[in-house]
Amino acid sequence: MAAKKIDIMDVRQLIQLKIRGESNRSCSSLLAIHRNTVNYYVRQLRATGTAYPDLLKLSDLELKELFPYKSASDSDRYEELAACFSYFKQQLLLPGGTREVLWKEYLQTHPEGYGYTQFNEHYNNWLNQTKASGKLTHKAGDKLLVDYCGKKLQVVNKETGEVQEVEVFVGILPCSSYTFIEASRSQQREDFIGSINNCFQFLGGSTKAIVPDNLKSAVSKASKYEPILNKTLKDLALHYGCAISPTRAYSPQDKAMVEGAVRLVYQRIFFQIRNMTFFSLDELNGQLRKELVTYNDYLMTTYQASRRKLFVELEEQYLQPLPETLYQIKHYKHAKVQKMGYIYLSDTKNYYSVPYRYIGRQVELQYDQDIIEIYCQSERIASHKRVYRPGQYVTIKEHMSSTHQFYNDWSPEYFNKLALSIGSKTSEYISLLIAQQAYPETGYKQALGILSLKKGFDKHRIENACAMALTYDKCSYRTIKRILENNMDKAIEIKTLQLFIPIHMNIRGAEAYN
Repeated sequence: MAAKKIDIMDVRQLIQLKIRGESNRSCSSLLAIHRNTVNYYVRQLRATGTAYPDLLKLSDLELKELFPYKSASDSDRYEELAACFSYFKQQLLLPGGTREVLWKEYLQTHPEGYGYTQFNEHYNNWLNQTKASGKLTHKAGDKLLVDYCGKKLQVVNKETGEVQEVEVFVGILPCSSYTFIEASRSQQREDFIGSINNCFQFLGGSTKAIVPDNLKSAVSKASKYEPILNKTLKDLALHYGCAISPTRAYSPQDKAMVEGAVRLVYQRIFFQIRNMTFFSLDELNGQLRKELVTYNDYLMTTYQASRRKLFVELEEQYLQPLPETLYQIKHYKHAKVQKMGYIYLSDTKNYYSVPYRYIGRQVELQYDQDIIEIYCQSERIASHKRVYRPGQYVTIKEHMSSTHQFYNDWSPEYFNKLALSIGSKTSEYISLLIAQQAYPETGYKQALGILSLKKGFDKHRIENACAMALTYDKCSYRTIKRILENNMDKAIEIKTLQLFIPIHMNIRGAEAYN
């Protein structure tokens, strides 16, 4: 059975788990990846002869090159085994018949056949057998179950009286049932990540795995066996050194405990604050923290201990230490490098330079509040400090190349010629605009914008707008567009057309009044 190709972030999580000493079977469970796939990747990692901590230092591109992936399936070997299934079924009806004996007989005929585990797996699939669900045993510090309450709480705007419903996040350690709750504006990714950050701070450590429901903020594509996680959640998992293992779709037993915790939260927290009014999210969370103390100190008769006591005695010591900093949410987008050698970040409407050889290529943007990194096929090709004023161009000089083939047709003379078709003032303005830029390329696009205004405005209006804008300190496309949209150029025309009384022989001068 061929190993399935996995995402490079999953490979990094696998390396982190191996550094902690987890077994392949444990890694398979925590990462929700088939055991054979885990075995394959571990073999490849060991074959490099490089220590796991050193492997984590490799770039994504270098790490990818360690895994030559074969997509061909072993169909012939499977067909040989499948041909024996009917025979196996008959033999197992006989007294003393066991699968192990039949597997050994199978290997005598097919020495290159499947191992015992895969033999059983394929046979079970053929029989369409299903494993009965059983009671889950939870290990200390192993998992954090997270979900949102179905019911919502409310915050009232003190000035307008508007009532806003807010979500309530619940995190529970299944071994001790120790619980964390927090109200947030939404279930969106930023709020979800923020609640996990706060939950780990509350616990004083992180678990080996986070088990969310198939939320849109966590899972890009739901699946019963191998859901596809969004990259932000994978990045959070790398930060905390844990794995993400969403509950299986259509498997209510996977999330029974957290749903049970939600019901108790309704009874022992929601009900207690039902008659209270909160005027801010901070005020609401302050009350929830007070109620949570009582909730976690409540004596559970089944265990004759509180959740807090079980947490301190059983689970706290097995949590992983927290990183020095909170996880800062990272966003991921795809973009195409523009002809000028820039990518456009739509969030803040800014442009960032990329080495000119990547013009026309599709790249991936990874960015947080401070930094934006640009990757092409897992290789980082540019990094910039983020800016937030719309329309800014962030440029690294080495990225620019005005003599590159993409710019052969673009030059100040080229745009001056096009501008003259509108008028001399337009030509003068565009020449000044390009000259004011640190790199001509950044002026070319604005020049194109001014020339394209012909589609919506008469040429003489554009000419008047440019004449008016020449009195300003800085040239830009937005200035011309704003003048035209606000009809500022027409106001100048009216002023110049004002009529004055002409000199006439019948009009007496000032000397007539001496």
